[in-house]
Amino acid sequence: MTATDRPVILAVITGAHGLGGEVRLKLFGQGVDALRALGPLNDGALTLKSVRADKGGAIARFAEIADRTAAERARGTEIWVRRDALPSLSDEDEYYHADLIGLAVVTSTGVTVGRVVAVENYGASDIIDIETVNGKRHMVPMTKSAVAAWDRDKIVIDPAFAP
Repeated sequence: MTATDRPVILAVITGAHGLGGEVRLKLFGQGVDALRALGPLNDGALTLKSVRADKGGAIARFAEIADRTAAERARGTEIWVRRDALPSLSDEDEYYHADLIGLAVVTSTGVTVGRVVAVENYGASDIIDIETVNGKRHMVPMTKSAVAAWDRDKIVIDPAFAP
């Protein structure tokens, strides 16, 4: 799988809303407007009919989810698009989480640290979750003080943030 066709998760269905097939979504992107603008969802398996913001998430209706029973069965379903469906980034400091996952991580002194396996955000900044060469996990903030540089092949971190 290439980086351009890697699925990028935009939301996940967290449960049913009402009786008519609407679902609650936990959003991972830039809100309901971004979700509306992207497609096809799940390689065309889901057709978004409507979406609206609701209590830190969203309420959505998909053509393929007809009633509450189907909405309950859909709980846990990830809503995604292929990476190449996302808009181009104009700022060199911008990135999509999907672009970082899988990148090699090295220190600025050339020591191999591991590979990015996830990108988390707990409110202050993105944090790259690295699986180190010895199989352990290590987290580094995606900040200018911790990350010296990054490109399509690797992330270079300050040695002070290495495990």
